Order: sequence, then structure tokens, then C-alpha cells
Amino acid sequence: MSNLTIELIWELGNHKLAYGKYLTDHKIKINDKITINGGSAPEYGGNQNNLNPEQALAAAVSSCQMMTFLALAAKLKWPVLNYYDKAIAFLGKNSKEKMYVNKIELNPIIKFEKNFSVSDLEMDQMKQRSHRYCFIANSLSEEVKIIIN
Repeated sequence: MSNLTIELIWELGNHKLAYGKYLTDHKIKINDKITINGGSAPEYGGNQNNLNPEQALAAAVSSCQMMTFLALAAKLKWPVLNYYDKAIAFLGKNSKEKMYVNKIELNPIIKFEKNFSVSDLEMDQMKQRSHRYCFIANSLSEEVKIIIN
């Protein structure tokens, strides 16, 4: 099995660390060449130009779903040309009144080569199968819902 790592770097800088008034901007180093600017969601005082954890979670689920779909499609020789998704992470409060991501909705739209098509039933089954094999979705205890278009 693999161990996959990131490095997270936050510094106080010239700011003050006071409740509700501190800077959440940070760097997420993927490797020596890729660093992402992270922070809290704009609704919680973050910079809209930074990736927030809720978006990162939705992106991880969406990305895993897509890669699983493509692996299964390749196995079945489905000629996929394009895969688009608009993933949505929903926030709510759990039974302990703690904020959490209570649902992630995936809205995949798949396009094939011109002369290829599958039935709606086949596509629905493939999306659900991809979801069952997506190990990011399998790591979550909350709902990940695939919207069938």
C-alpha cells in the first residue's frame, strides 16, 4: 500500500492570533513543484482565491470518482472524450451541533466519441459502480450522492 503525503505551512507573520480574527491563509505543498494556497471559506473570513478544506474534500471525491469511471470505461472500451463534474459540498450540523460536511453531490457529465452511446441505465450503473470502487468516497462516513443527469 501507498503512503501519500502533503506538507502544510502556516505562519502568523505580522498578524495577531485572536479568536475569530486570525489569518487562515496557508500553503499546501504537494511536491517540490506544486504548492496550493489554502485557507478557510469566504463565509468564515477566508480568501475566495484560496482552496478551502470543504472544496478540497469535494475535489478529492470528484477526482477519485472520475479516475475510477475512466478505469472502468477503459476496461469496457468505452471511448470517453470528456468528463465534466460540478461537485458540491454541503455544510450542516451533526447531532452534537458540530459543523461538518453532511453531503457531497457529484454531477458528472460524460461525452463519448461521435458514434458511441450507452443507455441511461448503463450510464447510471457505471456511475454507481465507479462510486462503489472510489476509495475516497469509501473513506467517508457521510453521504456522497451521484446526480444522474
